[in-house]
Amino acid sequence: MHSIQKLKSILDRRAAVTVPGAANAMFARVIEDLGFEAVYVTGAGVANMHLGAPDIGLTTMTEVAEVVATIADAVSLPLIVDADTGFGNAVNMVRTVRTFERAGAAGIQIEDQVFPKKCGHFSGKEVIPVGDMVQKIKAAVDSRRNQDLQIIARTDARAIEGFDRAMDRARAYIAAGADVTFVEAPTSLDELARIPRELSMPQVANIVYGGKTPDPGRERLTEMGFSIVLYANAALQAALKASYEVLGALKNEGSLGTVGHLLASFEERQRAVAKDQWDAYEARYRADT
Repeated sequence: MHSIQKLKSILDRRAAVTVPGAANAMFARVIEDLGFEAVYVTGAGVANMHLGAPDIGLTTMTEVAEVVATIADAVSLPLIVDADTGFGNAVNMVRTVRTFERAGAAGIQIEDQVFPKKCGHFSGKEVIPVGDMVQKIKAAVDSRRNQDLQIIARTDARAIEGFDRAMDRARAYIAAGADVTFVEAPTSLDELARIPRELSMPQVANIVYGGKTPDPGRERLTEMGFSIVLYANAALQAALKASYEVLGALKNEGSLGTVGHLLASFEERQRAVAKDQWDAYEARYRADT
């Protein structure tokens, strides 16, 4: 089954499938190795990992597309790609969707923030008029080559206009042709429960550790009716914390003696990057001597 059809099937199940985020191919390989069903290519993670910068709209479309293509080469899982605001207006959206689909996206998430956007759990966000976002969604739907490519429309209006207005926006985005909607940063379990109950299309929940949305766990989110649950930067946050702990010990103690248990072994590292497959290529294509 093509990855686009795989993602559509996952969404149609409405089983709160856990989708971790990856900012690079290594994290994506770990996600696949552990048996998850899809990967979320996180815009915040790309900004943090590749630029060393916060999620405030600093990445470009081509930078993200390059990461998507690299991850698509490394894993066979469906990729849900964070396309931020589409990197411009509705015309820019045409190029963004075509580029990301060609790079290997199975789903493309776009949002209604004013550019430059901010992380959905930051303060100080602004949203564009509903009509402008509707046109972006129509452009995205019209531009996809495979009609099953999932267009995921996210609204960040909860923090600016209130929850009910955010839900009204989601309904307008469904009417415009979005396959999935994503009401970002609800602040209570009651708000979470209302999203899939009141909206007809598959829904996304986004759980940010330390963010504004409570985490009731997969079982409860399944009961609510969500299709997927994003943990966009759990791997990044884990790696960052471990890096500080290990490198801090190295700096202070001059060795890895007290923190070696936190490190993957040399063998684990090579398995994670499928070195045996590359060894097989080398053997297969070695010139006769």
